[in-house]
Amino acid sequence: MNIIMLGAPGAGKGTQAAVLCEHFGIPTISTGNMIREALKNGTEMGLKAKSFMDEGKLVPDEVVIGIVKERLSADDCKKGFILDGFPRTIPQAEALDNMGVEIQHVINIDISDEKIINRMSGRRVCENCGRPFHTVTLKPKKEGICDDCGGTLVQRKDDHPDTVLARLETYHKETEPLVSYYEKQGKLVTVKGQDDVEATTKAILEGIEA
Repeated sequence: MNIIMLGAPGAGKGTQAAVLCEHFGIPTISTGNMIREALKNGTEMGLKAKSFMDEGKLVPDEVVIGIVKERLSADDCKKGFILDGFPRTIPQAEALDNMGVEIQHVINIDISDEKIINRMSGRRVCENCGRPFHTVTLKPKKEGICDDCGGTLVQRKDDHPDTVLARLETYHKETEPLVSYYEKQGKLVTVKGQDDVEATTKAILEGIEA
């Protein structure tokens, strides 16, 4: 089963991706982790990404798409995967389609901007493996420590309240059009993002099985 997670920053995509990863036994793949892994492994696309990053430039779509293609060809993706953070734009979604990647479900977590801004202060990620947590809704077993790898949990700069509004504006302009794009393909499952992680997960699973 191949799944894409959609939703505004702070909607809980990463949290739900981690839960679905365990439920279905397939890997969660985020753009940031893919790029870091490609850099670490010194792949062809990773080296191309490094050349842009070293100059302080954004990694262009063609390189990001190349990294995605490399990652999806790995053995652990043979039974399926969950994409979190890609595609972000219509051109990226079209490139994914052109790769011949078959997506079964696109999960859109719908939540108001106001609620997102209010919940951001509790979000934490593992600085080592990137797994997401939350100080209220998805607590680690040991405070400040990742359950998976023992890494330190940190608050990303992007999650600071003073940057959230700018990120939401970008989302509405560039990424939100993907909702209509995948709805037209009959792949969209929209659920209301709730404070209770299990309630949101239940709605997602019911939407997938419908």
